[in-house]
Amino acid sequence: MTAERPEAAAAACADECPINTIVIIGAGQAGGWAAHTLRTEGFTGRLVLIGNELHLPYERPPLSKAVLSGTALPETTRLMKPEAFDALGLEWRPGEQVHRIDRTAKQVLVANGETLSYDKLILCTGGRARQLALPGADQVHVHTLRTIEDAQALAPVLGPGRSVVVLGGGWIGLEVAATARQQGTEVIVVENQNRLCARTVPAEISEHLLALHQAQGTRVLLGTGVNGFARAADGRSEVWLADGSALRCDAIVLGVGLVPNDELAREAGLACDGGVLVDAQCRTSDPDILASGDVAVAPNPWAGRRMRLESWQNAQEQGIAAARSALGHAVDYQPLPWFWSDQYGMNLQIYGIPTATHRVVQRGEKASGSFILFYLAGDVVQAAIGPNAARDLRFARRLIEQRKPVDDARLADPGIPMSRL
Repeated sequence: MTAERPEAAAAACADECPINTIVIIGAGQAGGWAAHTLRTEGFTGRLVLIGNELHLPYERPPLSKAVLSGTALPETTRLMKPEAFDALGLEWRPGEQVHRIDRTAKQVLVANGETLSYDKLILCTGGRARQLALPGADQVHVHTLRTIEDAQALAPVLGPGRSVVVLGGGWIGLEVAATARQQGTEVIVVENQNRLCARTVPAEISEHLLALHQAQGTRVLLGTGVNGFARAADGRSEVWLADGSALRCDAIVLGVGLVPNDELAREAGLACDGGVLVDAQCRTSDPDILASGDVAVAPNPWAGRRMRLESWQNAQEQGIAAARSALGHAVDYQPLPWFWSDQYGMNLQIYGIPTATHRVVQRGEKASGSFILFYLAGDVVQAAIGPNAARDLRFARRLIEQRKPVDDARLADPGIPMSRL
């Protein structure tokens, strides 16, 4: 079956068809915010929220930091207090799986055999940690960090006298590495690319991250492949590298990306390409089905292409946008990408999508630990990245969104407040 692209889907039914029942599949941050928004926007009909986890909707960023370190309880990650969640008056179905979407009958089939009818369906199915099919994977326990249970399973194996090998030098891998080191754990990061976070940041930031982790005593192996795993005679785990050497450790953590949970959408014949394709109104190729969060692939003018945004910002804001769109409100969701990461005492923030074609202007000295790299096309800032520069980056965001021309010398001068630019 060939599905239409979202842009070709008709949206005329919003005013003609009554919306009595809305079903949300996925109860993470996007699904939780979609449910909350539907109620605050005045929807009084039947609202069903289905989640495959047992927890109330929660935020995932603290899992690799405060929850993993034990400085915060899992309950602190909830989007809202239980009483506020109860006040939404929805049908909450935790720990349930949806087997199939019947678009013709406008029903979803739940694993227990029950069918639920919908007028609008919002897919917030998120993603799952990518796995590596390597020899010996069945002999060792390989940790990932995506859920509360993942954090609770990993936390006890961290601490003084313990060692961990982190496979993947992306954001989740580096955040886990930082938390583990702060717990006194010996850490080795193995990355098959030649620099850290190569997929998302330019080389200057990769170098900064490398220096940060090495200064904290983390061993970082770049350009290094992994061939397999083994259980050592002493019960510890071994990671076999491509050069034939082995790393022995108490725990292995895999942080090599996210796989979007788009199987339901694909089986239903919705247009998918590395996730569920949506338009700026969060509509899929079926106008009565919307999608948001980590599973949604949306047009992004800042990137000049379709993309999935795996970020706290997008999970919340696109969940809100999908809910409003489902109710027929005018929605044009094309956000400037914003991402941040906390590692050790450093807060790194990124606005926009830097590319190799951009001209780079630096503000502040890298040695100070607080600086910004601006990425310009002509005299217009397209993206900005920097550690420990949150206030100035908020003004940088305005420059990007307003597409306001700026002089390189003034942009680079820390003596000129960003607010004056």
